Amino acid sequence: MTSPSATPAPLARTAPAEELGAWQDDARRRTLALVEDLDDAQLIGPYFATVNPIRWAIGHVAWFHETWALRHLRGRPPLHPRYDTLFDSFQVAHAQRWQLDLPDRTATLAYLAEVKAAEERALAQLPPDERATYFHRLAVYHEDMHAEAILYDRQTLGYPAPRLLAADAAPASAGGGPARVCGEPWPGDVEHPGKRGFLLGATPDQPFVFDNEKWAHPVDVAPFRIARAPVTNGEFAEFVEAAGYAREELWSIGGRRFLATTGARQPMRWARRPGGGWQRRAFDRLTPLAEHEPVAHVCWYEAEAYCAWAGRRLPSEAEWELAATAEPGPGGTVGDHKRRYPWGDDPPAPGRAQLDATRLGPLAVAALPAGDSAFGCRQLLGNLWEWTADAFYPYPGFVVDPYREYSAPWFGYHKVLRGGCWATRSRLIRSTWRNFFLPDRCDVFAGFRTCAR
Repeated sequence: MTSPSATPAPLARTAPAEELGAWQDDARRRTLALVEDLDDAQLIGPYFATVNPIRWAIGHVAWFHETWALRHLRGRPPLHPRYDTLFDSFQVAHAQRWQLDLPDRTATLAYLAEVKAAEERALAQLPPDERATYFHRLAVYHEDMHAEAILYDRQTLGYPAPRLLAADAAPASAGGGPARVCGEPWPGDVEHPGKRGFLLGATPDQPFVFDNEKWAHPVDVAPFRIARAPVTNGEFAEFVEAAGYAREELWSIGGRRFLATTGARQPMRWARRPGGGWQRRAFDRLTPLAEHEPVAHVCWYEAEAYCAWAGRRLPSEAEWELAATAEPGPGGTVGDHKRRYPWGDDPPAPGRAQLDATRLGPLAVAALPAGDSAFGCRQLLGNLWEWTADAFYPYPGFVVDPYREYSAPWFGYHKVLRGGCWATRSRLIRSTWRNFFLPDRCDVFAGFRTCAR
């Protein structure tokens, strides 16, 4: 069982060894909690194009820590030289990972513990400087991302929900209000004035950002209207019931290819209920579809087709980030201060955003008003990732970071998502974060909000 994460403290470029060690402990508790109930067969599982064998993922997490925090940073020799041929994700093809001679469960967990102990000794021997802080944080953030991916995998494979800290907890209340608010809709648009010269991207004063967020550069954003909340299950069900999946004119060429390949006629987790209506699969269980929760497990093509049907469109990256970070200026304009989070510069807290898997699924769209942006958008951070209209490309002047494989191989092929989801760690997310997936991915905890045309 894991324990609730403390509200993360403001970050500095150099962190004390105690803080880095605490982050490592917390990330490791989460990783182990996500796999402790799985048997040996489940830790490998069947081949899927969108998942990894979970035992391989555990070894890869350990290998990544060792590679960056010990070998790259401190020049240490490899603990197990053959593991480079097993756990380097850019040397081992995805489909090959089920065929590898992997260490067994005991040896894999032992490797995880061995690397962690070596990191702890290294931190104790020499106080971390800015460079060491960067690579230890990189390893923790990478583990956080894989913990979220293991939840995707468990969902895709139909495994039971993991026994995390709040697996059986009641839904969170809406920003301190009664829990019943979580069951309400939150319709309507926000009128946004746009901004000339909006600085899209991260600024150098941030203690840690990934290379694809660098650096803030001016873009002009025209006035726009964006939905106060993401599209709900109830709204998307209207599209499904209107034969939206059968209307070819609503789908792009890529979307039609997605339909032909998958045979989809509704979102991948939906099924008809006996007697009418819809239910959805959450891990290994079927539950009634919650009308006012945001629609989840829809790919970019499905979001695009819904928008065509509804006479709407997806927001651009710049519109999304402006909606999340802008503060009002004089005379109905946007000011120059850019918030780190929609609600301000204070870090995430449970009353503002649904993060850290404190509830194994999204809240309804009216929940958490304390997390609203300055212009009135709700749940821009947490709950579900949100597809944007844009393809994933580098910002002007892009320079690859030491972890060269993080962004550069994927430019041009993927679509950008923003905002994090209920499984994302709060220490990881910020409004400039750019996630990216292929447009046919339905396994991600992702939905979308729309803009007026």
